[in-house]
Amino acid sequence: MKRPQVWTLTDADDLQSLGVERTTRTLVADEIGVHFQPIVDLQTRRTFAQEALVRCRRPGFERPDVLIAQAVTDQSMGFLGRLIREVALPVDERQGVFVNLHPDELESRWLIRPDDPLNTYSGPLYLEITEAAAMGYFELCRDVLNELCGRTGAQIVVDDLGAGYSNLKRIIDLKPSFVKLDRELTRGLDVAPRQRILVANVVRLCVDLGARVVAEGIETRDELSAVIDCGVHYGQGYLLARPAFPPPAVSWPT
Repeated sequence: MKRPQVWTLTDADDLQSLGVERTTRTLVADEIGVHFQPIVDLQTRRTFAQEALVRCRRPGFERPDVLIAQAVTDQSMGFLGRLIREVALPVDERQGVFVNLHPDELESRWLIRPDDPLNTYSGPLYLEITEAAAMGYFELCRDVLNELCGRTGAQIVVDDLGAGYSNLKRIIDLKPSFVKLDRELTRGLDVAPRQRILVANVVRLCVDLGARVVAEGIETRDELSAVIDCGVHYGQGYLLARPAFPPPAVSWPT
């Protein structure tokens, strides 16, 4: 859920000539889809929850980073986030769902509307914000997320821990139930002894603070073994399952 880089599309003029709107403000639910990627319990090897990842069918917005960047430009991130949740949350309510929240959604107050799907979904909910959002929008994150969690029973997830400089005190003050390690900490973990020491210590700190740890971006068996050796609780990545719809099953490597 990082604040994405803004991309310049070389086919923008062609899209306009075909009558395709270069705005997110007119998107409708039928143009929005989601793929789900399992978050896997590394002890039981079973799916713990699914992360909902947006997909868009409108030409020019197929790439999620482009879609989000344009929504930020259009100041319509709250509207887009609502559309995504309308599609993502009618899934089997026995299944836990990780939902990414953009800082602009927090600021626009869309999330606390009583008719938002977050308020009617009865399954386990995990509200995911990036470390950068926790740093740059701390008071807003704290206030809105506390209100949401108090109303819905959702739990807070801090994503991309280690992606940049961390103010651990602010992250700790949000009292997340889960922390997701940035994929750069997972990549090559099996061949980087000092990196393994860092990850193992981060895991111990999170456990002491009452948070469980998810490692993202697991792509090889050796990375998976290293993540488990470091004490990480949950894993996510192409090795275990690629994003898909309907939610895919886990393929544990043999």
